[in-house]
Amino acid sequence: MVDVTMQEKPLHLVADDYGLSPGVDKAIRSLLSEGKISGTSCMTLFPEWPDAAALLMPVIEKSGAEIGLHLTLTDFMPLSSVRVMCSMRKRIAQWILGSIDKGKLHRELDAQLNAFIDVVGRVPDYIDGHQHVHFFPVVRDWLIARRDLLISPRGTGPWLRGAPDAGLASSIALRGKISIVERIASGFTSEMEAAGYRVRGPLMGFYDWRKPETFPAALQHFKENAPEGAIVMCHPGHGDALLAARDSLVDAREVEFAELMRQ
Repeated sequence: MVDVTMQEKPLHLVADDYGLSPGVDKAIRSLLSEGKISGTSCMTLFPEWPDAAALLMPVIEKSGAEIGLHLTLTDFMPLSSVRVMCSMRKRIAQWILGSIDKGKLHRELDAQLNAFIDVVGRVPDYIDGHQHVHFFPVVRDWLIARRDLLISPRGTGPWLRGAPDAGLASSIALRGKISIVERIASGFTSEMEAAGYRVRGPLMGFYDWRKPETFPAALQHFKENAPEGAIVMCHPGHGDALLAARDSLVDAREVEFAELMRQ
């Protein structure tokens, strides 16, 4: 495990979205190689995943960084079906209305986990979720159902990324956004710890991604306000055609990469 020291306070920085595009992957590997981040969580549902993982694993082994699974249940083509997954807004509506197809989503989560294990050769060091989907009850149920697969008889297994704390927000506007995630995550820590998982947090890393120029100040805020055990997510990357086709978060990734490399 690599702890990244930024001036006087260490931050446990982990990069989301490895596997999203070649530019994102290259940037994350560079940061890992330089010891600027502590780990990365991987999206395993894209066809490029096996090749991307083959490039990542030597970096993980040399740096001692953590490799996680970034569970994905929105916006992209799933591994287990032929229809594009719905938006986060619709997924939240399904949760509220109780209309989520549990069996279908569990098959997709199984497929993503199996794709990770098939390539990496072991279970993830940690598990989180794209757009925080791991906090949803359907994913909590899956984590509990897969406990014996993920946690060894000796009690070792992946840690889970915990809930954020809106009180740590750097602005009133961000506090509102974080409060929504905090509400979705209500009860997550107690349920998962009762199932035998380690939950780490609080989660930090929120800032206005529409204003990439604010990332350096946000990073300073995390450094000054992160409590013991905090996990700070980041989204570094280099722009490329595939990233532009798959995600709206493009410009901010370049800014994050440059600032993290500068630290």
